[in-house]
Amino acid sequence: MEHDSKTPLLESSRKTSKLQTLGNIIVTVVGTGVLGLPFAFRVAGWVAGSLGVAIVGVSTYYCMLLLVCCRDKLASEKALGEGGTYGDLGYRSFGTLGRILTEFIILVAQCAGSIAYLVFIGQNLDSIFQSKEFSVTSYIFMLVPVEIGLSWIGSLSALAPFSIFADVCNVLAMGIVVKEDVQQALGDGFPLGQRTAITSNIRGLPFAAGMAVFCFEGFGMTLALENSMQDRSKFPKLLAQTFSGITLVYILFGLCGYMAFGEETKDIVTLNLPRNWSSLTVQVGLCLGLVFTFPIMLHPVNEIVEGKLKHVCRNNNDSTSLGNISIYVSRAIVVVLLAFIASFVPEFGVFASFVGSTLCAMLSFVLPAIFHLKIFGSSLRIWQKALDFFVLICGLLFAVYGTYSTVVGV
Repeated sequence: MEHDSKTPLLESSRKTSKLQTLGNIIVTVVGTGVLGLPFAFRVAGWVAGSLGVAIVGVSTYYCMLLLVCCRDKLASEKALGEGGTYGDLGYRSFGTLGRILTEFIILVAQCAGSIAYLVFIGQNLDSIFQSKEFSVTSYIFMLVPVEIGLSWIGSLSALAPFSIFADVCNVLAMGIVVKEDVQQALGDGFPLGQRTAITSNIRGLPFAAGMAVFCFEGFGMTLALENSMQDRSKFPKLLAQTFSGITLVYILFGLCGYMAFGEETKDIVTLNLPRNWSSLTVQVGLCLGLVFTFPIMLHPVNEIVEGKLKHVCRNNNDSTSLGNISIYVSRAIVVVLLAFIASFVPEFGVFASFVGSTLCAMLSFVLPAIFHLKIFGSSLRIWQKALDFFVLICGLLFAVYGTYSTVVGV
């Protein structure tokens, strides 16, 4: 899939600064899943939950670097342009079938994450206003015009200010949640010994792991984020620093939530908070943050869809203006379709774990390991091959068993 720099909605030549890239990484990774972490800690136990989040964070970072290495190698061999996508790696590794499979998984995974955003916003708006005239579905469709307008913003650099605003909203909201959690936990004497350290329910571990994987969403944005940075050589270090901070925050957030509410912890921790100004502020802040995060989550989806549209327009000799119009229309259609599907989504916690166990596991662990083994081949050292095979096998086993556990129920 090649990008046309003359088509601004497909790609922009503008590059992001280190600060802008930092904002985009945070807003891409941190989403609704973090609110399910206290519930995941309740299911797995606080020790198992903490270790699980740390392992998932390190593994995700490693696999992100694998993608960048694969793209750089192919680019150096002139087998791939600098703007290569995840789907391009699939094509260079396994041909057309590899591209189709890769892009299909990205499409469904990113759509699932976007749907989770819409469901969360709709449920929280319904909780805030408690209107008998409007349902969760009504609030979801009220967001459609706003999200369509935001989706028409063409580049990651242009979205950076919205990313930073969303980050501020998320940080403030999470800060208030932690404050409420700590107050609640301290009121009970911070009952560490009274909380489960490692669950005896074996099915609870993969369920919680699926939730943790879902928390590190936005994997399909890795190459776009790295390619958008002005000094791409600094991306690995920036990504490592950012992931270290996010992982630590995730562990503290899940731990505080579980300590505060114990076995009463709900799948969305904000539902445990008392109905007062601080909890309403949390809900509003998170909703605002996710509203502005939504178009970034859709970027990989639009990238794939618009690549196909561009190919069709080129074959039909359509004008550039007609191609741009089709892009605007396609982005609007994608938002409407996701809103429609979101109105039928089941319980948030089960949905998030299922997506994390299946799509996110394939996208975050299995495919990067396969691509790395295929593209580098015999040039890899023995320990590198062993590590890639370990990640690949663990990712497949986790996807199978995690899916089973989620479907059967914790």
